[in-house]
Amino acid sequence: MLRVEVAYARPDKQQIVPVQVPEGSTAIDAVKLSGITGIFPEIDVDSIDMGIFGKVIKKPAEHQLREGDRVELYRPLQIDPKQARLNRAKKKGRPDQ
Repeated sequence: MLRVEVAYARPDKQQIVPVQVPEGSTAIDAVKLSGITGIFPEIDVDSIDMGIFGKVIKKPAEHQLREGDRVELYRPLQIDPKQARLNRAKKKGRPDQ
């Protein structure tokens, strides 16, 4: 068995769930076994973006975990980062460069 963590954060609530998974388990397996969807029902395990310690996993269903990994679940962006920067610049009264 491997000891890993599954992490998810919203602005109002964060949770890191320790979970033990069999060797050969994938990131999706760990998320399903963690029960984190019971805490955050908005999580769609099959479509949410995932990463390990800040590095995005392209195929979570195929990514095998190692001892101590932390599977992170990423919320979708609310606004494009470039648009957010432009909005902040306009708010300060400066044109974006």
